[in-house]
Amino acid sequence: MDIFQAIEQRRAVKHYQANTKMSKADYKALMDSVLLSPTSYNIQHWRFVRVTDVEQRENLKAAAWGQAQVSEAAELFVLCANVDAWNDRPERYVANSPKETQDMLLPMMYNFYNKKEQIQRDEAMRSCGIAAQTMMLAAKGLGYDSCPMVGFDREKVAELIQLPKGHVIAMMIAIGHAEKAAYPRAGQLPLSDVLVENHF
Repeated sequence: MDIFQAIEQRRAVKHYQANTKMSKADYKALMDSVLLSPTSYNIQHWRFVRVTDVEQRENLKAAAWGQAQVSEAAELFVLCANVDAWNDRPERYVANSPKETQDMLLPMMYNFYNKKEQIQRDEAMRSCGIAAQTMMLAAKGLGYDSCPMVGFDREKVAELIQLPKGHVIAMMIAIGHAEKAAYPRAGQLPLSDVLVENHF
């Protein structure tokens, strides 16, 4: 699918064809694509919890106040971020760079994030947002629909997935084949309402 078609056609689908699976080839293509998402300093904060267990899906559905897509979709991911990734063996993020680049970037990374908790969290959540959009567009390109979700009890979901210390939940993403089409777009703001030049 053309990238502009995928952007136009990607919608938040709430109801999926139950008992359908994503093929192994499509799953690999999806994850290979999402791992190419850009991150600051190549930190790759994202952590994906792929939920395949039926009982776990039902538990998460209850934590999401009964939203059908949690149990119906072919794939369900809880997209998380390691907020401390900037300081977790950071040499991994520059391993393929020349030594002079590594020697420059590693101290720069440390100084940028050290003792700056808000920046650490903001960066991790930005990374998740970019990864989520990449995942949803890749899914659409493969012929699947998707739904990003923030409507759930975060504490309960964190408990269910055994979220490690230093991690945050960004969203859940359901992916599958639509049973019902998404609702019509509710009201798109014109470009003139959201774009300014140089300053507000």
